[in-house]
Amino acid sequence: MSETVFTYGAPGLKLGAGASAEIGPDLAATGARRALLVTDPGVAASGHPGRIADQMAAAGLTVTTYDAARVEPTDASLADAVTFARQAGPFDAVVGVGGGSAIDTAKAVALLLTNPGEVLDYVNAPVGGGRAPTEPLLPLVAVPTTTGTGSESTTVCVLDVLEQHVKSGISHPRLRPTWAVVDPELTFSQPAMVTASSGMDILSHALESWTARWFADFDAKQPGERVPYCGANPISDVWAEKAMSLLATSFRTAVRDGGDRVAREQMVMAATFAGLGFGNAGVHVPHANAYPIAGRVRDYRPPGYPDDQPIVPHGMAVSMTAPAAFRFTFEASPERHLAAARLLDPDVTGSGPEVLPGVLTALMRDIGLPSGLAELGYGAADVDGLVEGSLKQQRLHAIAPRAATADDLAGIFRGSLENW
Repeated sequence: MSETVFTYGAPGLKLGAGASAEIGPDLAATGARRALLVTDPGVAASGHPGRIADQMAAAGLTVTTYDAARVEPTDASLADAVTFARQAGPFDAVVGVGGGSAIDTAKAVALLLTNPGEVLDYVNAPVGGGRAPTEPLLPLVAVPTTTGTGSESTTVCVLDVLEQHVKSGISHPRLRPTWAVVDPELTFSQPAMVTASSGMDILSHALESWTARWFADFDAKQPGERVPYCGANPISDVWAEKAMSLLATSFRTAVRDGGDRVAREQMVMAATFAGLGFGNAGVHVPHANAYPIAGRVRDYRPPGYPDDQPIVPHGMAVSMTAPAAFRFTFEASPERHLAAARLLDPDVTGSGPEVLPGVLTALMRDIGLPSGLAELGYGAADVDGLVEGSLKQQRLHAIAPRAATADDLAGIFRGSLENW
């Protein structure tokens, strides 16, 4: 029998200029008294986490700050954060302030302060143990300072598993933050490349949830079998469509002029709305491919990011194979791919599989992203390893509107060495 049920979940949301100043009173009203604030060194230097901690203290909370979250978290960095929290606690709330890296670190801490075991026990199989939490997590407040990851809305914590040279994740409904506090004033200091990369993550979230396999095309599930990613559905479509419309009018402007208040406000709304869409529908091929792209990086160091280690930022990794991936999935739902292209560029013409890839590559050129995997240091000899890493992400491939074989993925990676 075919599925007849889809699910939807979302955090409590407070969105608007100045929203971050209200975290302290809101947490105090719940009875919380001891909070752990999780951030990273770059965000800490902006002064926002310190100001939020002071406002929380003024509301009567005792605040401990962990400011060593790693940009693009690893299993080792998450373990360090958990060890710190276990030694500094007890706590009755966690606040993550930063990009997806800081918020995902906060998710891991909230999980492992109340559940036994270690990080890898909970990472999705086959990379990790795939254990599900048995106890409720501590209340988690997610405060994004970048516009892109949607981590404030989702049930996923993404990390690099160092020994396996692959990105993976922890996925469970209990990881969804209790509250998302989205304040556009925290994003004005984003460097242009951070805006470009994280903005492509927004776009990929919206596009992948919009083109995901329809929820009713899955086999029927029993209540205990339901997972956060249930496929495209009428509610996720609303969020994805609105996110793409906002990106069409704000993305290029936000990269060109980070101080444009209207563009920044539209970008934070697009990020949150896309997160609300994909956090329920799911993402597919571009995200599955992004994990090995980021996990196997050798020496690429993007401008605007910490240069102490090679990284491919998540949104950049996702975008590299997006044109080829959507060319591949076009035949599964031509009308959806074309509708997405027109939402992003109302002047676009044509009706074939090159329309959406053309819109994407034009945008990627305009915002200064690398031209393809070759610019990140990958070549034809790396394709087999990238395919192997992508195939480990079966949770994501299951959402794709068209099943991709190893040969299909190899073609997508080869076609993404140079996107223009």
